[in-house]
Amino acid sequence: MTTLYQAIMLILDVVWFLMIAHIIMSWLINFQVLNLRQPLIAQLWDGLNRILEPIYGPIRRLLPYTGGLDLAPLVVFIGIIILRQALANNAGFFLG
Repeated sequence: MTTLYQAIMLILDVVWFLMIAHIIMSWLINFQVLNLRQPLIAQLWDGLNRILEPIYGPIRRLLPYTGGLDLAPLVVFIGIIILRQALANNAGFFLG
């Protein structure tokens, strides 16, 4: 069961990292620091969108329309924090 606990925590860490990269990259694109006409930037952006859209999509459908403000990453961040804390509080179930 320790392996299951570690695997879940690793998956949550990877998703957390990908979300941070996606958010920072979106800011850099919006402030025109990065240009999507550069092939590497376009590929990274497309890859991050393809990975994170299955997570963000269902949440976007549940959230009310807020114009240009996307709250889905915030909801996912809060969900990851809650899930990590719940796993840490119940680590004895996995480790014992």
